[in-house]
Amino acid sequence: MILIGENMNIMSIKYGKAMKEKDAKVIQELAVQEQEAGMDYVDLNIGPAGRIGEELMEWIVKTVQEVVDLPCALDTSNVGAIKAGLKVHKGRALINSISAREDRMEALLPLAKEFDADFVGLLWGPEGMPRDEHERGALAEVVRTSAAALGIPMERIFLDPIVTPVNVQQNQVMALYTFMTDYYSAGVFEGCTTTCGLSNVSNGPPEHLRPILNQTYLIMIKRNGMASAIVDVFDTELHKFARGEHPEIEQLVYKVCDGEDIDMSSLSKEEGDYVKTARVLLGQSLYSDSWLEL
Repeated sequence: MILIGENMNIMSIKYGKAMKEKDAKVIQELAVQEQEAGMDYVDLNIGPAGRIGEELMEWIVKTVQEVVDLPCALDTSNVGAIKAGLKVHKGRALINSISAREDRMEALLPLAKEFDADFVGLLWGPEGMPRDEHERGALAEVVRTSAAALGIPMERIFLDPIVTPVNVQQNQVMALYTFMTDYYSAGVFEGCTTTCGLSNVSNGPPEHLRPILNQTYLIMIKRNGMASAIVDVFDTELHKFARGEHPEIEQLVYKVCDGEDIDMSSLSKEEGDYVKTARVLLGQSLYSDSWLEL
């Protein structure tokens, strides 16, 4: 899988402070850690950034690429900042993201074309969050058609069907999974790739439960064509799942997805936890913070 490091984020106490103070040492230390962890992109989430967005994005792109040869994902709602980052970026950048709204596509697709950038096509439409897999499919087609009209190759598009927290929108977690099985892996959007903000699925549950939610959901959606994910740089166990280094756990989760009977008494505690988590993510069990104890 293509892994995009999520930690360079304005909302982070440590790294947000470093951005605001233009502390190159802290920023560059994280960039090096991301490269050493095997990330394929460094996501640079500077937030809206207002009037300082252009200056900040230009500075952080240059600062990161001084010490690593990784491409950057330019993550901001500030169109001017995106353009400023593209101008100084070495190699092909990733615009994160362009939603399926006319105003955002009109503002940003020409920049993707001009700078030959990849972009995340966020399946967020004029009415906001898609309600199910079918609305996701319709929005994906809007993004594809709009890009094609400008002559942007399909391989430049990373479709993002939007991961939501399982503890508040369990049905939406299933909708993304079904989109991947019924649309993407079925070849409907051939040529495009896919990505997602994986950590969103565990945003809200207790901290100690977040890793198994992220890992199990990654196994589920990777099987059906999720080609990349925006992930925690420091979750090394998750990186192993992304690279297929735990095939026995993957096969167990696949059995849950395929509806096979599983003898829980034959499993270790670790194996049983992945089975229980997969059942929650598939909507077979209601979410509660105590699902592993049941």
